Amino acid sequence: MEFATLNNGVKMPMAGIGTFLLTPDEAETSALSALQCGYRLIDTANAYVNEKAVGRAMKKSGLKREEIFLETKLWPSFYEQADAVEKTLERLDTDYIDLLLIHQPAGNYMAGYRLMEKAYKEGKVKAIGLSNFTVEQIQEILASCEVKPAVLQTEVHPYSQEKELKEFLDQEGIVIQAWYPLGHGDKALIEEPLFDRLGKKYGKSNAQIILRWHIQDGNIVIPGSKNPAHIKDNFDLFDFTLTQEEMEEIAAMDQKKRYYTSTPEMLKTYAEMVPPVDEQK
Repeated sequence: MEFATLNNGVKMPMAGIGTFLLTPDEAETSALSALQCGYRLIDTANAYVNEKAVGRAMKKSGLKREEIFLETKLWPSFYEQADAVEKTLERLDTDYIDLLLIHQPAGNYMAGYRLMEKAYKEGKVKAIGLSNFTVEQIQEILASCEVKPAVLQTEVHPYSQEKELKEFLDQEGIVIQAWYPLGHGDKALIEEPLFDRLGKKYGKSNAQIILRWHIQDGNIVIPGSKNPAHIKDNFDLFDFTLTQEEMEEIAAMDQKKRYYTSTPEMLKTYAEMVPPVDEQK
């Protein structure tokens, strides 16, 4: 395992499992399988409606709480609810969250950030950050925050490498975390001849080559899966290293091609949407 050191000194695993689009049963099974394979980072969110399941998986793993890096995200409709963090802790059945993010730059996200700062100062959260924010929105947070964001979770993959964004984040001491690290399952990306060639050289799958590129480029990855074999493979990334020349070849693949771009209409919808968190199993 390799780790990133956040700007407050907290160490965060470079590879974890995401639970986006997993039902509670799938999230519990996948998270438990991941922990048994050696993963120590789990990513969930209020909006995924599977936080209770992730909490159960952590308990079932038999691991000590401090051995697991737990990450979740506040949804916009909860940003102005004073007890949003406490309710999140209750669903996860834990005393603290390792990393808590503002999920979307929608609604009153400054109020949500203040909630996270308060929880951080109270020791209920070990680090805080942002998800899906632009440079301008991050600068707005930086201009008024008391606790600096440690992580930005956003779309990154070889077709959208976000080089300018990463340069800005590096200057601010903010670590980037990639969702859609494999390009939303785009076969054209996964089957790029370069990844075929490197996969044969290292005895790895194309997906493993891409995930290794991320880690060497400083991107924390959280690929999601409910397939035990894929979960295992997605963590088998630490016994080989791409050369500088190979890293540069992948860097040249950047097309600035995103699969997700939020619009004002989408952000308005996010702010109004209330995930059925109280109904989750």
